[in-house]
Amino acid sequence: MGTFKIEGGISLKGDVQPQGAKNEALQVLCPALLTSEKVRITNIPDIIDVNKLIVLLGNLGVKIQKNGVGDYTFQADEVNIDYLKTEAFKKEGGSLRGSIMIVGPLLARFGCGYIPKPGGDKIGRRRLDTHFEGFINLGAKFRYEREDHFYGVETKTRLKGAHMLLDEASVTGTANIVMAAVLAEGTTTIYNAACEPYLQQLCKMLNSMGAKITGVGSNLLTIEGVEKLGGCEHRILPDMIEIGSWIGLAAMTRSEITIKNVSWENLGVIPSVFRKLGITLEKKGDDIYIPAHTKGYTVKTDIDGSILTIADAPWPGFTPDLLSIVLVVATQANGDVLIHQKMFESRLFFVDKLIDMGAKIMLCDPHRAVVMGHNFQSQLKATTMSSPDIRAGISLLIAALSAKGTSTIQNIEQIDRGYERIDERLRALGANIVRV
Repeated sequence: MGTFKIEGGISLKGDVQPQGAKNEALQVLCPALLTSEKVRITNIPDIIDVNKLIVLLGNLGVKIQKNGVGDYTFQADEVNIDYLKTEAFKKEGGSLRGSIMIVGPLLARFGCGYIPKPGGDKIGRRRLDTHFEGFINLGAKFRYEREDHFYGVETKTRLKGAHMLLDEASVTGTANIVMAAVLAEGTTTIYNAACEPYLQQLCKMLNSMGAKITGVGSNLLTIEGVEKLGGCEHRILPDMIEIGSWIGLAAMTRSEITIKNVSWENLGVIPSVFRKLGITLEKKGDDIYIPAHTKGYTVKTDIDGSILTIADAPWPGFTPDLLSIVLVVATQANGDVLIHQKMFESRLFFVDKLIDMGAKIMLCDPHRAVVMGHNFQSQLKATTMSSPDIRAGISLLIAALSAKGTSTIQNIEQIDRGYERIDERLRALGANIVRV
């Protein structure tokens, strides 16, 4: 396992270009399975989770051509469905939660889709029911092999459109059902659909391939099934989670940083949530400029003067992937913040590492933590820690960069799953970080 050694307490300065969005990439790579024609995708991030999915597609028989950095062409004209029944697939698919996204396209085009119980972050239970209930509504038969934790859906006839009300606005569940429905016979309506920018990107990509999806951006999608899809070219958005991570890092280390080409119109409430923490953000064209917060940042209370509460919610609410970042940034704010993690049950359990570093945090229960900010009157202390998941990992890295002394972060493969060459990019801003 790799390790980062970080000398903290250094102010950084410079420009940073956000990577392509991880969560979009895991969705938009999979429509290549819906057509025999070429699909070209650019701005693909070079991170572990996405690279695993590309390898998985290649093992399925998809022809893959790398055109340049982050630029790939995929052609699924000779898909090997039998690979889904191999032990190699069970091992490979089980190591990546994003592997679930291949099931919808394979079911729609080839009449079957299988997946081992997916891996990913250890952040509590993450249901797959929405995916499979959607496939069943479209006419597929569900199988589950309990001993092998192996899921499957099959149909001997073309899928048929249906009306469905999702029990949760699952982003990946919505995406998977949409990819199955585009080739179904008749009309599918999906109510309580997720409407995140990345899901909108997927729908726009499918429409460019010949699909007929309306209601994009709302929670009611209507899909008129078509018999065939063609190729397309698609560019992935900048990663809003990484953009939020850079904002938090700049404030916490009191650094002057410009985040380039952020696609402001797709950031939703992210800038306003950081402003509630007292962080100054300036919009310069399509860039975000964060000045050095040499005098700190003061939390804005609610209108009635009560403690600021920051909670996650389905889009257009605040993304749960940034709550860990907000929590660590709040440790040096002037004021108190209640963090309420509603959507995952174990994501706050990394706070013991921050408490060891000197942060004042009271963990109320698995979903809520009260952070009492130091206002930079007391610097966090360097320590040795391990990264439990992607977002907690980057939060601990931000804490280490602001701390006094040299910190060690182990299990950094978790960070590499979601952040491209993070150590190189930090060094370019002046950070003292070494990968061991």
